[in-house]
Amino acid sequence: MSAAPILLVMGVSGSGTTTVAEILATSLDCEFQEGDALHPPANVAKMRAGVALDDADRWPWLEQIAARIDEWRKQGRGGIVTCSALKRAYRDAVIGQSGDVRLVYLKGSHELIRARMAKRRDHYMPLALLDSQFAALQEPTPDEHAVVVGIDATPDEIAARILAAL
Repeated sequence: MSAAPILLVMGVSGSGTTTVAEILATSLDCEFQEGDALHPPANVAKMRAGVALDDADRWPWLEQIAARIDEWRKQGRGGIVTCSALKRAYRDAVIGQSGDVRLVYLKGSHELIRARMAKRRDHYMPLALLDSQFAALQEPTPDEHAVVVGIDATPDEIAARILAAL
C-alpha cells in the first residue's frame, strides 16, 4: 500500500461504515470524509421522509465524493471516505479506473443490519429504507479487488481485519 492510502468504505446503511472508517482514518493518519455529509439537502429530506433515492438523486452526490477523492489524489494525501456505493456503476464513477483507491466492503446480513438500524436514534435513514438498499446492492466482483469484511465483530476488530488485509 502507498504512503498515502485512499479507501472507499462501502456498505448498506447500518453496516458501520462511518464508525469503521473513522477508526481506519485514525490508524492510517488520513483524512476522513463522511460521504453522507455530501448529500444535497433534498436527498436528506427525501430519505428522512422514507423515500428511497433513485439514480438521478444519487449522481450529484457521487460526483461530490469523486471530487473529494480527486482532491486527495492531487494533493498526494491519503483519505478514507464512506459511501454506500451500492451499484458497480456508482463505484466506477467514484473510484475511477486508476487503481489507486482501495474498495472496502462491509458485508452483513439483512437481519444483523436491521437489528442495528432499529437501535439507532437521530439518523435520517429510516429502517423502512433498508430493503431498498439491499435490493439495489450489487456486491463487489473479484475484478474490483475489494477488501470484503464481515461485520459480525466490534468496530475495532473489523478495522483490524481491514488493516491486515491492506
